[in-house]
Amino acid sequence: MLFIQKIVDFCKNCDMLMKVKPRRESASDMEQMKILAPCGILGYGFPKESFLRGIEQKPDAIVVDAGSTDAGPHKLGKGVAIVSNTAMFKDLELIITHGYRLGIPMVIGSAGGAGGKIHVERTLNVIYDIIQKHNLQDLDTAVVWGDIDKDLVRSKLEQGKVHPLGNTVKPLTDQRLDETNAIVAQMGHEPILKALQSGAKLVVCGRAYDPSPFAAVTAYYGFSLDYGYHMGKILECAALCAVPGTTKDCMMGTVDKEGFVVEPLSDQRRCTKLSVAAHTFYEKEHPYILHGPGVVMNLEQCRFLQLTDRSVRVENSRCLPAPVYQVKLEGARQTAYRTFVIAGVRDPLMIQQLPQIENEAVEQVARYYSDVSREDYQINFFNYGINGVLGDLEPVQTLPHEVGLLFEVVAKTQEMADMLCATLRSTILHFGYEGRKSTAGNLAFPFAPSDVSFGPVYEFSVYHLMDLDPEEICGLFPVERLDWRTYEKREIV
Repeated sequence: MLFIQKIVDFCKNCDMLMKVKPRRESASDMEQMKILAPCGILGYGFPKESFLRGIEQKPDAIVVDAGSTDAGPHKLGKGVAIVSNTAMFKDLELIITHGYRLGIPMVIGSAGGAGGKIHVERTLNVIYDIIQKHNLQDLDTAVVWGDIDKDLVRSKLEQGKVHPLGNTVKPLTDQRLDETNAIVAQMGHEPILKALQSGAKLVVCGRAYDPSPFAAVTAYYGFSLDYGYHMGKILECAALCAVPGTTKDCMMGTVDKEGFVVEPLSDQRRCTKLSVAAHTFYEKEHPYILHGPGVVMNLEQCRFLQLTDRSVRVENSRCLPAPVYQVKLEGARQTAYRTFVIAGVRDPLMIQQLPQIENEAVEQVARYYSDVSREDYQINFFNYGINGVLGDLEPVQTLPHEVGLLFEVVAKTQEMADMLCATLRSTILHFGYEGRKSTAGNLAFPFAPSDVSFGPVYEFSVYHLMDLDPEEICGLFPVERLDWRTYEKREIV
């Protein structure tokens, strides 16, 4: 509630009551420019009617973010995408065919989810199929790669130019670097702008700071990064800043010399001063200071103005150069293997004793496999209905009538995880607790087999900021031009 109150107070301090008239400047003289944001992540999908309504407004660019670390390090570590190729194809077919017809720039940020080489190549394969289907071989395309060489990171580390991103990040060592599968860096707007200035109409980016593609397009058309980065911060999640909010619907952002306007493209949604201001706080540790690659956004003097009943205008955003140009590094390494079980419990007597039963089951497994070092595995319980989300921080202590029980074994090998999980499951299934009346089994399984061998487990082995010299900024993110007439699809293992 305190956080919500801060948002409300911040909005009140802005000139929220002021009404302004819609601007009438024509986009043709570049007094303003429009960016169409189809969805929050490429492949999440969006209503075709919303998108076509945006196309009818003749946008100057289409920009879509495709990446996130919300799902953890697995996508980067294993080299898999956030969405299916089919989902990506459905979104990109609309974006590319209509963007091509309008002759406008199209930019994809953090292609494939994690933005590594394999993720970008997977995206390029999907684009190739669209190119072939619609005979768009003359589409001028550039790729901005975001992969980072380990030796560069090692050199920067020796120079004291690599810094942990937060107190919980483990120290970066040579061993952790060697064990890291892939490293990417969040690019700023500069290399994307370079690709646009080279003449590319489609720019496919590796890992990018989410607002960077929007900021690059804004700069390409000659408008201020003050509004490019702030508008990008809002539009990268598409209609999440609207009411009702969602990442699966389209937004239009219009930037001019003095600010920008955001408006949903569905009649089912509207933007309010509060919803847009609140989204400015999204995923940030400070109420009005936002850090990005080489930039610091200062939104202390920002104003949110209700333009119409569905659109909001934003003014007085400020984008300042950072004292040191830094990029965020992301790297993942495999640490273990996982096996898990999902089951239901409805006996109130068992629910009352569940923590004790779980602890004793763990000890029974450890005694049975006394030859297996306890350092080689972990057992974790998630009791959904009691404390599955917040754990020990859960303030509600009222016991429910049923519990969804998820337990996992994370171990050195998959065989070990399977073995220990099977014994743990059978132990809990037949555990004799105080007051137990039935011996038919304590757990209700929704699936058969009950034990799910998940596979490799990854951690962020690199989650650091790296200092760059000015001349390194674009060189770190090379731009490659593609010729679809000679392009060959990459084999994705």
